[in-house]
Amino acid sequence: MSQLQPIKGTHDLMFEDVRRHRFVEETAFEIARRYGYGEIATPVFEFTEVFKRTLGDTSDIVTKEMFTFETKGGDNITLRPEGTAGVARAFISEGLAQQTPLKFFYRGPMFRYERPQKGRQRQFHQFGAELLGVATPQADVEIIALADHILKALRLTGAVSLELNSLGDVESRTAYRDVLVNYFKGHEDKLSADSRERLGRNPLRILDSKDPGDKEVNVNAPQFTEHLNTASRDFFMGVQDGLADLNIAFKVVPALVRGLDYYGHTAFEFTTDALGAQGTVLAGGRYDGLIKQMGGPQTPGIGFAAGIERLAMLLPEIAADKRPIAVIPIGDGEAKIAQEITAKLRHAGFTVDIGYSGNMGKRMARANKIKAVVAVILGSDEVREGVATVRNLDTGDQAKVPQADLARHLAGFK
Repeated sequence: MSQLQPIKGTHDLMFEDVRRHRFVEETAFEIARRYGYGEIATPVFEFTEVFKRTLGDTSDIVTKEMFTFETKGGDNITLRPEGTAGVARAFISEGLAQQTPLKFFYRGPMFRYERPQKGRQRQFHQFGAELLGVATPQADVEIIALADHILKALRLTGAVSLELNSLGDVESRTAYRDVLVNYFKGHEDKLSADSRERLGRNPLRILDSKDPGDKEVNVNAPQFTEHLNTASRDFFMGVQDGLADLNIAFKVVPALVRGLDYYGHTAFEFTTDALGAQGTVLAGGRYDGLIKQMGGPQTPGIGFAAGIERLAMLLPEIAADKRPIAVIPIGDGEAKIAQEITAKLRHAGFTVDIGYSGNMGKRMARANKIKAVVAVILGSDEVREGVATVRNLDTGDQAKVPQADLARHLAGFK
């Protein structure tokens, strides 16, 4: 029988990896709570139609990357490739339209069938935020400020930069689309097969292409900002002014787009050059047409999502977990009292490990392996006297302490 291995594109999180992962997630959640965002947890699978309606039948995610299958009952379901669609579906199915504005924060695994590479797996993890029901630039400023605050709390200020663009309103996008199609038709022979196919359906996606030939054509493509109407220009200026007021640095990047029809106005990304080709670590935009497109009421929205694995790779050194206290019975005869002392210390708020078996040397070796800060040693003499020998494993200092006073004596090691 061959050795069992994790499925390609998945990975086990443990030890240092899971500690960094948890630090990113908990930091993001704490900052989101300060901004008034409540947590939402949607299912990891939805009816496939949820994602086809939101991501579009022609998007790479839908056509190439979704894990879709039929259940025994004949339902067509998909493991979620991103978080916004589930939040929008919940907004509709739970009848939340009368409760706007709503602020949601989510975290959890996502699934996409794509080539695994550094910082990108087939099962990966994201946190994200969605602000529903606010149509003014104030919402855009707040959602970007939240993202910026999280990245600063993770001490990534120097590692990432904010890129910003406007996709305008429907009128602006329609005008720009016509200009863009005319431009690409003049260079159709230089476009990749994928981009030629997209030309008639959604030409904006060509601007996002990673194909070298497409990139060359895109260099001279007309820019979105040159085709914004007055209302769209004013909206974009309101976002920029709001970010400037908060001292959030940004760069306007005309090539930054979102290829889906429901996106409009603000698009933004926080990028890095420290992860090779996988430069985007957090991205978002305004999607005022999404909920209506899914069959709900017209509801403005804006949000972002960030890859936890990528952020964890960027983290500087983080504080280690609290070092445990090791309770060490010298022999099996002291195991019962050791268990009782361990339980009392844990209930008193201490992190405690117990030496389960072996001689004194093996149990002390385990204490050193888990980097215990203190050993509480129990031999027959200690049990008879109602004390424990408390040894500081950093200094070697030790003292006999009444068992009833252990919590008070160890208070400095909580």
